Amino acid sequence: MFHRRKTYKIRPERLAEFTEFFHTYLYPNQVSHGARLVGRWVTEAQDEVIAIWEYRDREHYEQVERDYRSSALRREAMKKRARMGKDLYISSSEDFLTATGVYAPPRAIVTVTGYITNDKGEVLLVKNLHRGDTYEMPGGQVEEHESIIDAIHREVKEETGIEIKITGITGLYQNVSTHILCVAFRGEYVSGELSPQEGETTEVAFLPVTRDNAGDYLKREHFKIRLIDAIDPVYLPFAAFKVRPYELLARFEAPSKV
Repeated sequence: MFHRRKTYKIRPERLAEFTEFFHTYLYPNQVSHGARLVGRWVTEAQDEVIAIWEYRDREHYEQVERDYRSSALRREAMKKRARMGKDLYISSSEDFLTATGVYAPPRAIVTVTGYITNDKGEVLLVKNLHRGDTYEMPGGQVEEHESIIDAIHREVKEETGIEIKITGITGLYQNVSTHILCVAFRGEYVSGELSPQEGETTEVAFLPVTRDNAGDYLKREHFKIRLIDAIDPVYLPFAAFKVRPYELLARFEAPSKV
């Protein structure tokens, strides 16, 4: 892997503005062209922000940079920065890092997403704070020591404010570029008031999504595929458990064949 460290000198009083600018323009533009954000940090003095990005190799980095610099989102970002003033960040610099060894087990990220319906058959969709170009089913990353069942309940609550009931797993989706395995669920609305959640979503709604009009709402192909697969699902068996001693935490069984 090839890593780039990007450092921004900022004024502490503008940290919140810079963070919003980063999440609205810089982050989605890089990610949409194949980069992965390893992490983002701010110094205790809040006068410097450091972001480390990962690429497959230098050639991949150069391709991402070409795509990034010619993108419409970058042009929007430049206009936005001009309106906000050039001191949004004082200066920026970058350097490149080479790993000196492998010090951790192979990395795999597990995420969850949910096809959630209401009593009208409408589908719960959200617009994520960092992906304003498309609707998507709610979801996110599974936290350490958390079951995927707990994760989908938590993510839906954090993004939409509602409680749900899960009925089964409809698919597994692997993003080989970013080492992400996504588990897709199907479920139903139970209770709560639907509303965007600060720091998570900008829009949330139950919408009349069908196989035919899914592309009108979900503008990214991998989001659309997950939804279409869940419309008439083939459920997968699932079990969550602990060992030493064995304790079954949750179980979904595939419907029996007639």
